[in-house]
Amino acid sequence: MDIHILTPAPPGSRAGNRATAERWQRLLKGAGHRVTVLTSLSDAHCDLFIALHAWRSHEDIARFRELNPQVPLITVLTGTDIYFHQHEYPEPTHRSMRLSDALIGLHHRVSLDIPEIFRSKLSIVLQSADKTTSSRAVAGTAPRNHFDVCVIGHLRDEKDSLRAALACQYLPTDSRIRVIAAGKAHNEEWQRRAEQAEADNPRFQWLGEVDQPAVQELMARSQLMVVSSVMEGGANVISEACRAGLPILASDISGNRGLLGDDYPGYFPVKSERGLAELLTRAETSTDYLDDLRSRVSEKAELFVPEAEQSALLSAMERAISNSKVRLSP
Repeated sequence: MDIHILTPAPPGSRAGNRATAERWQRLLKGAGHRVTVLTSLSDAHCDLFIALHAWRSHEDIARFRELNPQVPLITVLTGTDIYFHQHEYPEPTHRSMRLSDALIGLHHRVSLDIPEIFRSKLSIVLQSADKTTSSRAVAGTAPRNHFDVCVIGHLRDEKDSLRAALACQYLPTDSRIRVIAAGKAHNEEWQRRAEQAEADNPRFQWLGEVDQPAVQELMARSQLMVVSSVMEGGANVISEACRAGLPILASDISGNRGLLGDDYPGYFPVKSERGLAELLTRAETSTDYLDDLRSRVSEKAELFVPEAEQSALLSAMERAISNSKVRLSP
């Protein structure tokens, strides 16, 4: 099949949805399809169309459906679609869902967070990650006088990116914890806030935007990862951490629970630096707790292998094709 994948993120962007589009391009090519990643609609023919973002891509989705009523259309629901745009801008966001033959969600609780009328269209595709060096495998090379905690992702409101830095003020004075953040600031305000946090907090370091090998190296020398988001569609850094056997402390939101499970013992209240500090201290001081977190993420690693993502993506395509035939039938 000729497949077009639409994402608002331009080539070269390190935005998560650009990475998703390009990873899906590789996976679908591996399954024998011809795949083009676009940032705007193309006049070229395609046999199936995948659009990332129900709200941001709404105009393109509507235009594509008007011009190509016979072509199966899939919309990928992002975290902002599910937890912000469908509430603040329900008409265009839900119209994208209505026009689609299938929807893709990136964590297991998405069905609980969208209108019931759209649930029959929904397929879950968990984002995969390549196997990276386990943090345990290089633990012997890490400085013994530090307990490194990584925060990975663009610095922006949805990620609540400095919550771990704020938590440092509630750590015991003898704590060995250092928080190291890697990610591009979303705007000048976030740049200023990150630079100020680094200047004021001897436990905090901001690396700025780094490439994937540097991210993997940071994960490998960290004892813990913090995912502090206020909304997530399905954070790929959780997939990466699970594949690396890196323990996670995560904000108690649907997107994190949808990947780690309701019984995961590493959740803290959203935007609570005190709650996070308590878990950070527990992870640093309790080997049993840290080992339990590591065991839990390692058990989930096989959910995030490329083969599983490819299979789920192909199933979503089959659903879209089937639903489009029903839509077009007399």
